[in-house]
Amino acid sequence: MPLNVLYESPVGFALFQVLDEGRIAEVDDVNELFKDPSQLSGVLQLKKFKKFTDQVEATQAAVSLTEGKAPKTLKKMLKKLVNEDVIETLAVADTKLGSMIREQIGLECIHSPAIHELTRGIREHLVEMTGIQESERSAMALGLAHSLSRYKLKFSPDKVDTMIVQAISLLDDLDKELNNYIMRVREWYGWHFPEMGKIVTDNLAYAKTIIKMRYRVNCSETDFSDILPEDIEEQVKELAEVSMGTDISEDDLENILALAEQVVDITGYRAQLFEYLKNRMAAIAPNLTVLLGELVGARLIAHAGSLLNLAKHPASTVQILGAEKALFRALKTKQDTPKYGLIYHASMVGQAAPKHKGKISRMLAAKAALAIRYDALCEGDDETNVDFAIEARQQLEKRAKELEFRKAKLSGGRKSAGGDKYRHKSDVVTYDAAADNTAFKRKQEKLEDSPKPKKSKKEKVKEEPSEESVKTEPDTEDTPKKEKNDKPASDSP
Repeated sequence: MPLNVLYESPVGFALFQVLDEGRIAEVDDVNELFKDPSQLSGVLQLKKFKKFTDQVEATQAAVSLTEGKAPKTLKKMLKKLVNEDVIETLAVADTKLGSMIREQIGLECIHSPAIHELTRGIREHLVEMTGIQESERSAMALGLAHSLSRYKLKFSPDKVDTMIVQAISLLDDLDKELNNYIMRVREWYGWHFPEMGKIVTDNLAYAKTIIKMRYRVNCSETDFSDILPEDIEEQVKELAEVSMGTDISEDDLENILALAEQVVDITGYRAQLFEYLKNRMAAIAPNLTVLLGELVGARLIAHAGSLLNLAKHPASTVQILGAEKALFRALKTKQDTPKYGLIYHASMVGQAAPKHKGKISRMLAAKAALAIRYDALCEGDDETNVDFAIEARQQLEKRAKELEFRKAKLSGGRKSAGGDKYRHKSDVVTYDAAADNTAFKRKQEKLEDSPKPKKSKKEKVKEEPSEESVKTEPDTEDTPKKEKNDKPASDSP
């Protein structure tokens, strides 16, 4: 039975039958054969060509081959040919693919340098031998290369954290520009209607009111029900009649209206951008979003550069991320280091009491570090699983309540030193019955008021020893006095 050669291409799997095996026995013979393409029809003949239906099927086949598995398309084609007794021996360019086909299908596979050169020649003349278009082959090859590279890098277009970095940076820039624009509008239109700035505090409503009202004199005839509440609308109309503002020209009003329209447009685009950021954060870092919120989580990712870089940081670094200046200043001056950075703007830290903000931020940073690693490194169905973040948030809320009401102590804390048992001091005043008898109290007051008796001089002398006695006292101790009765004995006559 003639030899068959398998060739896998980006377009599909091709099976060629060798008509004259003697002409491909040596490598040099194969090289000479492909120098003249007109001779190929007498040596190789296309027997079966299984074309991929789309790019997804081509990618799945390539992934299966890289993982050491036979693609379903190839299995189906070879099993059908084996059952029909069309092929017995298959020549392959890859030895791993040959061993895999032998194990899974039971087809004998061979490999040699001559077959390797034969597949190289087939690659060069694939378009002429299969009848496909060169543009189609190149497009399929390019798409397959991109898809396969994306798979190897575990890259998904839905998980590009670069979009989050750019979106949060643009959102901050829009907030700054929007604030400058609205302040300019208020100051500019305030010359014409200064009283309205104190009543209409919402920036978007202020800009829309200017666009709809134009001049102050049109206020009473304009309906602001779709912009302002009813009570504020009445106040604006009342103040418009007695306003102290000056008149403005048509050119001034046109420029003010142009700026107000930009404020409305930028505000609408900011809302759209924020919604986009929420969706991207829910897709890329769902657990971090549940714990810290969209804005704080996005700022942490932007500060670290990427989600993977943020996952490499410990919890202590996540806690003070964004407060580097204060940290280095504290280290330089040997003062207390900051307790929080960007994490301070999280809702859980903001709701805590001032004395508990440091503890809450430390516990929240520890849970957030785990959530970041979960989001960065998980695969498959776990990518959108937020059970970990929900459970962690419940634990943090429970700890926050314990700190707030002092019902329980934090785990790991030392037991406080024992002291006196707390006794509640009652504010109830009891009646003192001893206050009814005032005779003893008056007698005691008289004794306290009476003058104290003076001591006599003799008593003072007795009480205060003289300086001489104090001085001679050590001498008397050193040399004892002789007794008067101790006289020297005289000799008897």
